[in-house]
Amino acid sequence: MNKTAIKNFAIWARNKLIADISYRAGLMGITDNGIASPLPQSTGATEFYDIGTAEPYSISGHQVAQRSQLVETIRRKERDTDYKTAYNYIVEEVAYTWFNRLIAVRFMEVNDYLPTHIRVLSSETGKLEPDLVTTPFDADLPFTVQEEAALIQMKQDNKLDEAFRLLFIKQCNALNEILPALFEVTGHYTELLLNLSVIDQDGVVWHLVHDIDEADFDVNRGGQVEIIGWLYQYYNTEPKDETFALLKKNVKITKERIPSATQLFTPDWIVRYMVENSLGRLWVEGHPNDVLKSGWKYYLDEAEQEPDVQAQLEEIREEYRTLNPEDIRVIEIPTQLLIQSGDRLCA
Repeated sequence: MNKTAIKNFAIWARNKLIADISYRAGLMGITDNGIASPLPQSTGATEFYDIGTAEPYSISGHQVAQRSQLVETIRRKERDTDYKTAYNYIVEEVAYTWFNRLIAVRFMEVNDYLPTHIRVLSSETGKLEPDLVTTPFDADLPFTVQEEAALIQMKQDNKLDEAFRLLFIKQCNALNEILPALFEVTGHYTELLLNLSVIDQDGVVWHLVHDIDEADFDVNRGGQVEIIGWLYQYYNTEPKDETFALLKKNVKITKERIPSATQLFTPDWIVRYMVENSLGRLWVEGHPNDVLKSGWKYYLDEAEQEPDVQAQLEEIREEYRTLNPEDIRVIEIPTQLLIQSGDRLCA
């Protein structure tokens, strides 16, 4: 696994997604400096915004409601902080949402885990146009009559990016059925701010497909699900560094910064070490099994104990012998250590 390539992509992708989403929001009068009102010629169905060009930018239909929801969300967040912080928080949140979905879809398409078995971000043949854009109606995705007509027209007009964005959202929403926690159904401002391209060779999709070796995602060629964890951690590299820099200066940090500094990916070997020496130890102490233990790389045999301690341990193990697998309950405690020092939060 090329972690240098993975780290470089994740750090770059975060900034690119934030920039693209900020640009999209700016077209609708929403920037880090404030929220502009629609131009006077706007109606209930269509709103116009001044972007400094001869023709104003317009949104219509459900996009108007989505923008209103975005404004309401920023204003609600603003009550707990200030406008600029609220704006940046929402933009970061949307960027992270789409990053998560891009990574998940890439992992699934490489390993042929998608229910449609059709690639969404790339092509089996290596062509620029993703397979889903080439054959959208073979994927068994739910389209309205209007969406079908729009897709056909987009393809005829060679508007690949527009077709891709529509299809990517459709695919993500369809995946809600099997992965509801990761693929929440969109339809609100998260969808409105999506600004991805499959044509732009300086776009996130292009770099995801070309910068990280496909073998690093492919479980049949040495890849593993662990790559997703590394991508998530590296994505937060800059926010984490900024947070610790503030802490060194004794600057109080906001609660929005805590996740980037404390949510660290746990590598596979640490997980195995923890499981083998907790659940694994509990089981083999009551059900000795040398064959089972032989496959444990990180299991540590117990050190020799004093006779009275050894006797107590034997009594405990006697209780373990009556355990059935379904009797065992496991509680996972997040490994985040936060120390409160006055009004300063340290990690």
